[in-house]
Amino acid sequence: MTEQSKISPYDAPDLYDLLFEKLDFDIPFWLEAARSAKGPVLEAGCGTGRILLRLRWDGIDADGFDSSPAMIARLRKKAQRGEMTVRAEVADMREVAMGRRYALAFCAFNGFAHLETPRDQIRALENLREHLLPEGVLILHMSYPGPAYWLEPEGTPVLEQEIRRPGGGMLQLWDNRTKDVIAQRQASEVEIRESDATGRLQSIHRYSTFQRWVYRYELELLFRLAGFLNWEFYGGFDKRPLKSPEDQMIAYAFR
Repeated sequence: MTEQSKISPYDAPDLYDLLFEKLDFDIPFWLEAARSAKGPVLEAGCGTGRILLRLRWDGIDADGFDSSPAMIARLRKKAQRGEMTVRAEVADMREVAMGRRYALAFCAFNGFAHLETPRDQIRALENLREHLLPEGVLILHMSYPGPAYWLEPEGTPVLEQEIRRPGGGMLQLWDNRTKDVIAQRQASEVEIRESDATGRLQSIHRYSTFQRWVYRYELELLFRLAGFLNWEFYGGFDKRPLKSPEDQMIAYAFR
């Protein structure tokens, strides 16, 4: 068995894609939002293109950016293999300058949670707002940190994702979380474990990451400080009201 250690799981886009590329629980929502936008679309934190490439395959004028050079490099290779033209830049959400305005900007799959401080969050929101057309909208998707989440035990790895590899064998993502309730912050020591067709563990890849969670009214204040005029919140991709701690938070902010 071999062990490898890296700083971030986003430095391993091949393993990331094996675990997450085929996730499609949110694809219909983003396709509909992009189709309804009256202009070009920008994805913040586009990763390896799980959503962005689907938008482009649908003929939508969509650009993207991500802070991970490795993720963007893999996205571009996938686009090239599919003989597709796509603009995907390496950039920080707080400082990105795409040089055009968009009818819709969005950040999916908890990407906004990687901004660690309110200052970083406001800078990112201000920057995304500046990328919007006058009638543009920003959509953020974040898991809602309800009481059950904070009460989960710590110090024990939790199996987050598991897939069977082509040709046999398994790939598993285990997350050992440490949570700071006051800071609303989660630090994770992540292991991606590879096993062969017999179940024998072959390698372990270790990474570290963090997420800082926000609540509805906190996010409303962040929107206001960033200059947005008004906003709407929903509890899921079906646009039901945000009422349950188990809901997903879908936030619309209007320029």
